[in-house]
Amino acid sequence: MFDILNKDLYRKKIDLRSDTVTLPTDEMREAMRNAEVGDDVYQEDPTVIRLERLAAEKMGKEAALFVPSGTMGNLLAVLAHCQRGEEIILGAESHINYYEVGGISAVAGVIPNAIPGDSKKALTSQTIEKALREENIHYPETTLICLENTHNRAGGTICSPQVTKEIYQLAHRRNIHVHLDGARIFDAAVALNLESAMLTKDVDSVMFCLSKGLSAPVGSILAGSKRFIKKARKQRKMLGGGMRQAGILAAAGIIALEKMVERLEEDHKNARILGEGLADIGEIEVDLDTVQTNMVYFDLQKLSMNTYQFLPKLAEHNILGSPRPPTQVRLVTHYGISKEDVYDTIKAIKNIVKNL
Repeated sequence: MFDILNKDLYRKKIDLRSDTVTLPTDEMREAMRNAEVGDDVYQEDPTVIRLERLAAEKMGKEAALFVPSGTMGNLLAVLAHCQRGEEIILGAESHINYYEVGGISAVAGVIPNAIPGDSKKALTSQTIEKALREENIHYPETTLICLENTHNRAGGTICSPQVTKEIYQLAHRRNIHVHLDGARIFDAAVALNLESAMLTKDVDSVMFCLSKGLSAPVGSILAGSKRFIKKARKQRKMLGGGMRQAGILAAAGIIALEKMVERLEEDHKNARILGEGLADIGEIEVDLDTVQTNMVYFDLQKLSMNTYQFLPKLAEHNILGSPRPPTQVRLVTHYGISKEDVYDTIKAIKNIVKNL
């Protein structure tokens, strides 16, 4: 099996595994060096306070909390919204269900009702309504619905404000909260040419990452009401996420929000070039309808190859991709990827196919 964690591969030129591999900009490094800091557990770090206020404003929420990772942010949302033994509804293909080590059950003690989405794997008010059960002494109480925007395993696709609003209205008729895993919410906002708050106004809480396409080295944000964030702050401490002089990290997050959002459009353009280039290779299957932001998924079935047979061949061309077995590969454009890198990738994959 191809070892995607092989350290020798980290030196490769074109790393398309994820936008998590982005490096901080020079401006971020300088801001970190000069950051004014204090003890954030005492809420005395002025740079963290500034970041949280800026993030809350961007999300259209009352308050925000700086957390070490998106996974922790999502778990904190579940802990703050739910009690043990309650049920949450989420997509079977969602990041929370698929990639967060079962923390919502192991730590939060909630029961996931993981349901299939529509044809593009996204949840809709119709799919959720079918999963909602009537009040019954035998059933756990459903207290939270978790959405994802953009949707990773659906190819980086966007959930529209209208769909989110319909789900929110359904949820609140049933006294259920809505949390948004918005790890890449700014990708959705840029693609739709909307303010990010337009995508978050119809959710009770939202998490987004600073350390993906926005290129900060560490950290995510959880935002919601003041009451919600007060609960989440205490839960963050319980999980060991209480950071001290965290302003050094928050300084990079401020630059990320102020300087790195608009340039996401470049990543989207590069992903489109990449998707269209791969679609022109007859033996490669690409659903261009899903290439909406910075991800390209392609399928190898026509080549009679599986994911782990293909990725080593790609690595021979100094290019890294992310496995989606059994026969898919994910490529993600980001701040470290140029248009020339994209064309080199298309050329390399054409050569691989030609020489099979």
